[in-house]
Amino acid sequence: MKKIYFICTGNSCRSQMAEGFAKKYLPGWEVQSAGVEVHGLNPKAVEVMAEKGIDISHNTSKLIDLNYFNKCDFVITLCGDAKDKCPVVPKGVTHLHWGLPDPAQATGSNEEVMNVFREVRDKVERKIEDFSENPHIIVN
Repeated sequence: MKKIYFICTGNSCRSQMAEGFAKKYLPGWEVQSAGVEVHGLNPKAVEVMAEKGIDISHNTSKLIDLNYFNKCDFVITLCGDAKDKCPVVPKGVTHLHWGLPDPAQATGSNEEVMNVFREVRDKVERKIEDFSENPHIIVN
């Protein structure tokens, strides 16, 4: 079974979304997400994923598990902070970097903030769909 790990700063939004979509688009894969820090699951991420019919409400914010990390086929970092602070990726593990804005940093009205969450969610979904079609093509 192939293993994939999505990593961002706090494992609260982007990596949680990626984990949710990967479980949908990568059947038969073992999928996990983590952060270089733990910020807690962002309720807005839960809300926008529910709009797509994906329930991440039972997910928890986790730190990188080095045992899982070292056994992955793919490690995908979703922000510059995670890329910079990510442990050294072992030989044989493919590291991809998908730099995405942090929706938790969005400002404005609730609707404006939610729209940023939706934009990031939709970018994550497109990247996971592209990856699912051919994981050996580097998807930037």
